[in-house]
Amino acid sequence: MYENFVEEVDAVDNGISQWEEGEPRYAVTTTLSARVARLNPTWNQPNQDTEAGFKRAMDLVQEEFLQRLHFYQYSWLPARALVEEALAQRFQVDPSGEIIELAKGGCPWKEHLYHLESGLSPPVTITFVIYTDQAGQWRVQCVPKELHSFQSRLPLPESWRGLRDEALDQSQGHIKE
Repeated sequence: MYENFVEEVDAVDNGISQWEEGEPRYAVTTTLSARVARLNPTWNQPNQDTEAGFKRAMDLVQEEFLQRLHFYQYSWLPARALVEEALAQRFQVDPSGEIIELAKGGCPWKEHLYHLESGLSPPVTITFVIYTDQAGQWRVQCVPKELHSFQSRLPLPESWRGLRDEALDQSQGHIKE
């Protein structure tokens, strides 16, 4: 059970690439195709009727398709406009143009940034994204080196990581009045 389910979920959640030097680190068994295949009767089931499994597979694929379509229409595509606007305003956020501020946090921005960044003039590599979260708190996020990477283009200093509010201010020698 560990090698055929838990290991994959844990590895993906922790950003571990499936492949290393051409060798798989773990098996991927939770794809939509695998889920559909598991709806077929097993070899030793007395009832080998595939129609019931086919109907369940149709429902499963339809639900997955509609969820994905909804995501792209109502979340992913509107996020592109936010990233475009943030890129257009980047020099107002920081003179380097390497920091963007998203009007709303929590949106799927990374894929759009990588696509749009290549057309920037003057060319610049975005290193940080700032935004307010759902609770109205400011956040800073380092841009990953690659789309699905956990390595940052420019990581925050270690002494800042995990700090908030006054603790972050004090670590930088700032004193609130």
